[in-house]
Amino acid sequence: MTVTEAIAARRSVRGFLDRPVAPDLLHAIVTKAARAPSGGNLQPWHVDLVAGESLRQLKAIMRDTLAAGRIEPAAYAIYPPALGEPYRTRRFAVGEALYAALGVRRDDREARRRAFADNFAFFGAPAALFVTVDRAMGPPQWADLGMYLENVMLLAVEAGLATCPQECWAMYPETVTRFLATPPERMLFCGMAIGHEDPAAPANRLRTTRAPQSEWLTIRG
Repeated sequence: MTVTEAIAARRSVRGFLDRPVAPDLLHAIVTKAARAPSGGNLQPWHVDLVAGESLRQLKAIMRDTLAAGRIEPAAYAIYPPALGEPYRTRRFAVGEALYAALGVRRDDREARRRAFADNFAFFGAPAALFVTVDRAMGPPQWADLGMYLENVMLLAVEAGLATCPQECWAMYPETVTRFLATPPERMLFCGMAIGHEDPAAPANRLRTTRAPQSEWLTIRG
C-alpha cells in the first residue's frame, strides 16, 4: 500500500466488529507513529493504549456517567465559540449527513442523544488510545499531536484496521484523567477508537466531501 492509497482509504469509522486487535500490532502502530515531525524534537505526545478488561471498565463508567447526566468542564473549546463561514456550514452538513445515514430525524432529540453516546463506547471498537500533553505546551505542540495522530491512522489503514479520532473525550477530562491516573501536569487532548470496520454499520455509509482546491489553495510563481 502506498502513502497515497492510505490517505485515500482513511476514514472516521463509527461502527466496529467485535473482533480483537493483537496487542503487538497496536504497540507497533503507536511506536512507529512516533516518527512524526515535532518542532524542536519535543515529542510532546503521551499515549495510553486501552483494551480488554480496562476498556470494558471505561465503557461501563461512561454508561453510568451519561445515564446520570453528569457533565464536566471541557478540557478546551473543541470549536471556536463563534464559528464563522464556511466552517459552520461544513460542520452542520457533516452532522446532518451522519444522522441521515443512521436514519435519525433532525427533530428526534432522544435518538440523537443515543447516537452521540455511542462515541463514549468507542462505537464498539475493541481498542482505543488517549493522547495527553503537558499543560505548558501551546498550539505549536498541539499541531505535533495532530501529526502523530495522522501517522497512527495511516499505519492502521496499512494494517487493515480502521480508526475514529474523537475530540469528544475532551468533554469528560476529569473522568478520563481519573481512569488513566494521568498526572496533573498533563491535559487530555483526545481519544481514538481502533479496530476492524463493520461494513454493515449504517454510520459507515457516510462519505465526507472535501472543499475544492479553489477555496484553499493559492499558487504563486
